[in-house]
Amino acid sequence: MRFRSNHSSVSNCNSRLKELSSNGKWQDLLCHYHEIKKAGFQLADPSAFPPILKACSNLLSHTYGKSVHGCLIKNGFESYTSIGNSTMDYYIKTGDLDSALAVFNCMRSRDGVSWNILAYGYLDGGDLVQGLWWFNKARVCADGFQPNTSTLVLVIQACRRLRAKYEGLIVHGYVIRGGFCSVSSVQNSLLSLYAEEVDMDSAQKLFDEMRDKDVISWSVMIGGFVHCEEAQIGMLMFQKMVCERGIEPDGLCMVSILKACTHLKDLTMGTSVHGLVIYRGLDCDLFVGNSLIDMYSKCQDADSAFKVFDAMPRRNRVSWNSILTGFVFNERHLDALTLFYSMGKEGIEADEVTLVNVLQTSKHLRMFHCKSVHCVTIRRGYVSNELLLNSLIDTYAKCNDVDLAWKLFNGMKKRDVVSWSTMISGFASCGRPEEAITVFHEMMQLQAQDQKPNEITIINLFEACSASAELKRSKWAHGIAIRTGLSAEVAVGTAIVDMYSKCGAIGESRKAFGQILEKNTVSWSAMIAAYGMNGLGHEALALLAEMKLYDLKPNAVTILSVLSACSHGGLVEEGVSLFNSMAQDHGVEPRLEHYTCVVDMLGRAGKLVMAMEFIQKIPQDLKAAARASNAWGALLSACRSYRNSEVGLEAASHVLELEPGNSAGYLQASSIYAASGLWVDAASMRSLLKERGVRVVAGYSLVHVGHKACRFVAGDHSPAHDGNTHSMLQLLHACMKAEKRNIVDDLDLIE
Repeated sequence: MRFRSNHSSVSNCNSRLKELSSNGKWQDLLCHYHEIKKAGFQLADPSAFPPILKACSNLLSHTYGKSVHGCLIKNGFESYTSIGNSTMDYYIKTGDLDSALAVFNCMRSRDGVSWNILAYGYLDGGDLVQGLWWFNKARVCADGFQPNTSTLVLVIQACRRLRAKYEGLIVHGYVIRGGFCSVSSVQNSLLSLYAEEVDMDSAQKLFDEMRDKDVISWSVMIGGFVHCEEAQIGMLMFQKMVCERGIEPDGLCMVSILKACTHLKDLTMGTSVHGLVIYRGLDCDLFVGNSLIDMYSKCQDADSAFKVFDAMPRRNRVSWNSILTGFVFNERHLDALTLFYSMGKEGIEADEVTLVNVLQTSKHLRMFHCKSVHCVTIRRGYVSNELLLNSLIDTYAKCNDVDLAWKLFNGMKKRDVVSWSTMISGFASCGRPEEAITVFHEMMQLQAQDQKPNEITIINLFEACSASAELKRSKWAHGIAIRTGLSAEVAVGTAIVDMYSKCGAIGESRKAFGQILEKNTVSWSAMIAAYGMNGLGHEALALLAEMKLYDLKPNAVTILSVLSACSHGGLVEEGVSLFNSMAQDHGVEPRLEHYTCVVDMLGRAGKLVMAMEFIQKIPQDLKAAARASNAWGALLSACRSYRNSEVGLEAASHVLELEPGNSAGYLQASSIYAASGLWVDAASMRSLLKERGVRVVAGYSLVHVGHKACRFVAGDHSPAHDGNTHSMLQLLHACMKAEKRNIVDDLDLIE
């Protein structure tokens, strides 16, 4: 194409450039401009350059765009406001905010578009503070400044992301004055701002004022109510939404309503929403699928959760972690472990969430995977993840390797209150209360803001005091709870009741129970259990009757505590009567634990045949559980006490079949054989115990000597005991003699 320096050629060039721009043919436009320059033809019309700059920005042609800018300066066109705006727009779209700002500062004349472009550029580029500053400056300095809808939406989003609610309210006022109230995108952005700030009253007011509500408006409101723990209101809004004509719920809305079902534990509604998901064709949406897995898992329907997972056409690591978490939450630990191995076969790399779930499974199955997980944690650089390290400490302790837990704890660069609480709990659960209390002392000495004990820390401290069974120390821990202001919490108050009961101070338990201001079912259950633990069965039954006067319904744990109290108090008839009426009178269906407790109660009373017959009545689905061996174990223990070898050996066979890794069954069976004079069978039982490598956990006696709780284990010849046993026994003997003198003195006073 040949170019001539005449009016006709200029007009043709400009027309051609605008035509190519309107058709979006950016490459052809730049080629045409290149031909013009190659021919030595100079574009004298400034209106020809904005399409060229637009082509450069769309093609992200940095070098060519800068050369065009240079050409504009040489021709003296930079003084034109429209040219300056186009140049700024080019630099902003290519990510060069500094150059855009330089152009803005050099402009002799700026209009509202100039300010709008600059504010939009900073906001869209992620510099929210600067973007808001330029927007506010434009409102003050620029005459007739009128932001476009895109800039206004970005301004509201910036206020939301910066949690700047006050600035958001100012923008809302500006929206009303500027006449933007009818723009859906602006209204939805304001709704999101209020929902994010947990101001659902303002959001609801704005929502009610909106004439045209789209699916985004409804989704924001539903998600906002669910986020504010008002799931029931979110559910009602969803029901109104589906009745609106022309509004079809999208994936975001489905995710929000599934969260509402999760919070409400509403499996029926969740299943209905699942049906709507399938009907709308959203079951292929990855986020919806993951939300369905979470909903079914939290509503204790792990089978349906796995069906959703299995049917998903596409899965990511979140999908695998969701179903893994679901199995752990529903105590399906073997399934969780199997799934973890499948995850490895599929080539899905485990992350921190995966490893925490594996540790939870290992802790419950007592399978020592801690070291393997620990190695992976170090190898993949997860050593700074506090949640994972805390889980490792907890699992090491629960798997009876508290020394490794202590070593890991000491090696942590940063410890939070969870770390300290976990370590205290670890020592307490392993029967080492002295170390647990020492760790608590060390924690208190730090005096750091984030090291102050919370509810969990105090409850773990109570556990350690319970393990030491020392009343003076328990009162000290109670005092700490009062000083830290945590004793008023219902969970802490309930733990105080439990701690005193384990120290045998039932009077202190009752007093602590009376000081709980807002008692719940757990509190009442703890007090009932305290009576049962101390052999006060009649008081436990009376408290159950008193509980109903406060309109509190007992749960499965409450009934179990009363049955246990009847068992320890020898109230067989009352206990059996309660068991038979628990479903009808209290609405609690018997679980395996309740059957086991009744077996123990009958066994303690010497009714061994009746106890065996009662085991036969346990439903088959409950017998299939791994814990079914507890019922036979309770009967076996009773047979040993009453020297009934006939029933005892049958019970032993069931215990060994159901729980071959538990040493108690072997030892009790051996004792029954020995009591019947079957010494060969008794010896073979102990040999079988050794052959299978079953670890024997020895029982111990805890005796308080002076101010220290001393533990004595039969056959323990460790250096810690050999040097001190004689002196401790002498001290114990002296204490007993002193106590005897006090009793004699009291008798003299009575006489």
